[in-house]
Amino acid sequence: MMPGAISTACADPVDDLARKYFPKADKVGEFAGDPLAAPVYKGGRLLGYVLRTSDIAPIPAYSGEPITLLVGINLDGWITGVEITEHSEPILDAGVSELDLKYFVYQYHDITVQDSVKLGGAEREGYVTIDGITGASITAMVMNATVMKAVKKVAESRGIPLQTEGARITPQTITPVQVPVKQAPFWWLGETSEPFWASVWRERLWQVAVLCSALGVLVFILLFQDWLTCRPKLLKFIRNGYLLFTLFFIGWYTLAQLSIIHVLTFINAVTHQFTWQAFLVDPLIFVLWGFVALTLLLWGRGVYCGWLCPFGALQELIHKLARRLKLPDYQFPDVVHERLTALKYVIFVALLGLSLQSIGYAAKAAEVEPFKTAIVMHFQRGGVFLAYAIALLVIAVFIRKFFCKYLCPLGAALAIPAPLLYDRGQQVQQDRSDRFKESAADSTG
Repeated sequence: MMPGAISTACADPVDDLARKYFPKADKVGEFAGDPLAAPVYKGGRLLGYVLRTSDIAPIPAYSGEPITLLVGINLDGWITGVEITEHSEPILDAGVSELDLKYFVYQYHDITVQDSVKLGGAEREGYVTIDGITGASITAMVMNATVMKAVKKVAESRGIPLQTEGARITPQTITPVQVPVKQAPFWWLGETSEPFWASVWRERLWQVAVLCSALGVLVFILLFQDWLTCRPKLLKFIRNGYLLFTLFFIGWYTLAQLSIIHVLTFINAVTHQFTWQAFLVDPLIFVLWGFVALTLLLWGRGVYCGWLCPFGALQELIHKLARRLKLPDYQFPDVVHERLTALKYVIFVALLGLSLQSIGYAAKAAEVEPFKTAIVMHFQRGGVFLAYAIALLVIAVFIRKFFCKYLCPLGAALAIPAPLLYDRGQQVQQDRSDRFKESAADSTG
């Protein structure tokens, strides 16, 4: 064997990363034991282990599949490296730069297996805080949970130093430590300890409460829409206030912008191996989709598209401001309007077909939605993505909700079930709801 070469039965990516995690290593063993981990040696001396998180803590993410990260830990309990080796996450394929991912995993180099790690926010006693990934906060939380859970399991089984009190020390001796399960068992879900999604719901409980309260207010508005339509000034105040709430709280603050990718991911999960855990990891998205499903049966897609879509709210607010500034308002002739309306259905069908081949490819093509640029990433993108989002908003100055009417694949997906859900009486209710929405827009023009 040549000096510095690594002999291993593992796959090449593991071989390369093991050299990166343990620069002095000359041999990597096979993945073995319970949980699975591969020992790393130098001249017959054990340096540490590399492990695949999906073998040990396969927490499902948005795609319904776990994210596989290769992690290295040395015998003193320090994480020596983390790398994403396999994933099916749409958000990581589109909208997140390679530099962002590299920085995220690099932060684990200063972390030990006994640490409790949280992403962003205020400092919290007993926790190490690292930066998340802009525009992919839930995915980052999934990766953090799977990394820390996996390394703790390997540390326990191999006798790597593990302190239950969270003290950041480097012990000189290696003594196996059994960490007691402190969390209440979720027996009703077949879980022996608290699942990852439950901790996310607990952290975002106040946001969920605010959103649920706002949705309750919206139901009240819809139930009394006829009464409100007769009071245009009150309707104008309520409408504008709700659009601002949707844009700032639902959109820019909580990043709960629904996307066609959510629809495609759900379809993909149903046709493969469905699991609720994959959809429970983002509480606000889950609540919104539940509300949309319910209101789709009662009032149609106009409830979400007209009241709860952050990018739609941004377009409408811009259009209202333009009317106040006396800027011209254009409308396409009916024949042009009807033909352009079909375009969003063509886009949806194309994305659906692409998703059957690869959800990752579909995620890239779904950049036809400017949601990630304008809402999730707060316009912090360059090049064609930023130019596209701004162009759509400029058009919205002169043509009310241009993107929603002609290009939005999510709107098309929500509209397709309508003929299956409505009899004639329900269609009348939908027509009334549409008139109410238009009346709301006219009253604020």
